[in-house]
Amino acid sequence: MSTPTIPTVALNDGNAIPQLGFGVFQVPDDDTAAAVSSALEAGYRSIDTAAIYGNERGVGRAIAASAVPRDELFVTTKLWVSDLADPRTALRSSLDKLGLDRVDLFLIHWPAPATDAYLDAWQAMEELRTEGLTRSIGVSNFLPEHLDRIAALGGATPVINQVELHPALQNRETAAANAGHGIATEAWSPLAQGAVLGDEAGVRAADAHGVSPAQAVLRWHLQRGRIVIPKSVTPTRIAENLDVFGFDLTEAELAAIDGLDRGLRTGPHPAEFNG
Repeated sequence: MSTPTIPTVALNDGNAIPQLGFGVFQVPDDDTAAAVSSALEAGYRSIDTAAIYGNERGVGRAIAASAVPRDELFVTTKLWVSDLADPRTALRSSLDKLGLDRVDLFLIHWPAPATDAYLDAWQAMEELRTEGLTRSIGVSNFLPEHLDRIAALGGATPVINQVELHPALQNRETAAANAGHGIATEAWSPLAQGAVLGDEAGVRAADAHGVSPAQAVLRWHLQRGRIVIPKSVTPTRIAENLDVFGFDLTEAELAAIDGLDRGLRTGPHPAEFNG
């Protein structure tokens, strides 16, 4: 497989992110460097980690060992709930573990609405962006009401809202709210940890194009305009997940996958999770 050209998505602050990236959720730190190295060799240029994953050092080791220039990489990390009161210290800790002087995107990982600390955290993150410690700032797992409260501050708008989104949980209300604010939607758990790969609509689309069900579902995400960050530690699967730019699903195939929404969550509900 030749290295693909990955499309980028323009963000509302003038920056851009590769539409398909590599996630390392639940990858042990000891395994992360090898997985990220495989991803970079396959052609990924966007790497998504988080402080709570405990594998930022592994990501950093892979970046340091790679021949890929830093300015060709897009590195995302996230602010954990327990650090909402001090984003600066949290980001500096993440940068130290990553071995970087800045990240490309810093996200509030969860709104944790019971603490009501995300508004102050957001304003602190605006300062971090101004200082150049992160190029862009965004949020993760925010519901429409959380986005509205950020907008009411009158400052920066998040560039991305990263949410659980896959055929079985399409999060349409939040995706519409994102669009209304000019926020890009990024899908975590894009394959529902494999739970959607046996669904008939995806299997039929895969068979029609000679690809795997995972490739068909990732293609559905891309054609619906979302940013997507699949995860794997298997080099062949890592490469396969990137090999999704040589075919297009038909409108009928897209619509059939659209019809698979059944409210299936693999993670907690943002209104209820407070860390």
